[in-house]
Amino acid sequence: MRAAVFKEIGKPLAIETIANPECGPTDLILKVKNCGVCGSDLHMTEATSVQPLPGGSVMGHEFAGEIVEVGAGVKGKWKVGERVAGFPYIYCGECAGCRNAGSGFGVCEKGVGVGLGQSHGAYAEFVRIGSTGAHRLPDVVNFHEGAMIEPLAVGLHAVDKSQMERGATVLVIGAGPVGLSVILWAKFLGARHVIVSDKAEGRAKMAARFGATDAVDPSKALVPQVEAIAGKGPDIIFECVGAPGLINETMMMAPRNAKIVVAGVCQQMDTILPLVGVVKELTLQFVLGYRPADFDFIIDMIAKDRVDVEHMITDVVNLEQLPAAFEALRKPMHQCKVMLEN
Repeated sequence: MRAAVFKEIGKPLAIETIANPECGPTDLILKVKNCGVCGSDLHMTEATSVQPLPGGSVMGHEFAGEIVEVGAGVKGKWKVGERVAGFPYIYCGECAGCRNAGSGFGVCEKGVGVGLGQSHGAYAEFVRIGSTGAHRLPDVVNFHEGAMIEPLAVGLHAVDKSQMERGATVLVIGAGPVGLSVILWAKFLGARHVIVSDKAEGRAKMAARFGATDAVDPSKALVPQVEAIAGKGPDIIFECVGAPGLINETMMMAPRNAKIVVAGVCQQMDTILPLVGVVKELTLQFVLGYRPADFDFIIDMIAKDRVDVEHMITDVVNLEQLPAAFEALRKPMHQCKVMLEN
């Protein structure tokens, strides 16, 4: 099959012919229809990453496709031709981690990430997933929407872990795909004020389409601007950028008793001043991934037209165009979500 292969730091992805994925007894092979490009993919290919991607890896963990092969152990449960969104983590569903934590991302004792350096991902014509990670798409949900379920699940999980109360005042720092997803679900689940800060004017405008009630100027102190809008400081601040130093900066600005949810993925060593958190009695919540139930909920919401997410996609490229589009995201201009289409 053809795939976009990561060779080494400093070099663009290379389009190569590699072996087709092999289907294990409980696996499915998908013909990739769409796959989104994630900011964490970019971070893993940078010299500053503390978890650099191994050479020869194929990335791509936001995908939807059509089943072309079914493992011998799951025939009858799945059939060739079914349309699915893929949960990019192959988990057994039987170990203590799966039983106790609900088969979420990273909890399986035998788990393997798809497109994250362990098992080849969906920047390719075909991808292998575990049958436990296949989520059927209704006919009314297209493959573009199917590939958006993963980033939407990141935002849903972050809002869920925040334990946000109805009527809350929320500040979202960063209006990239993760930030937009957080904005969507915070508003959907009852926040009164969802206020966004982003240096890119176009992204701040897009945030309004996803439920942001107001935008603030990132060149000025953020909390006073939130207070002017909401009459109070933010109850919850979502850090959705992942830049070094931003967690500490957010702690410094946060009002007393605020909760900070770290949804941005910083892959460099970073520092904070714990005294600030102590004095203000801040809550610092880190989040990882999502749960299968998040995928099912989002599919249902899209199918029932409760959420509209396809307009987050700003660029659609084919496999040959992917390396150039990937490199362009290192200094993004208009792009929000770049989507590979096979």
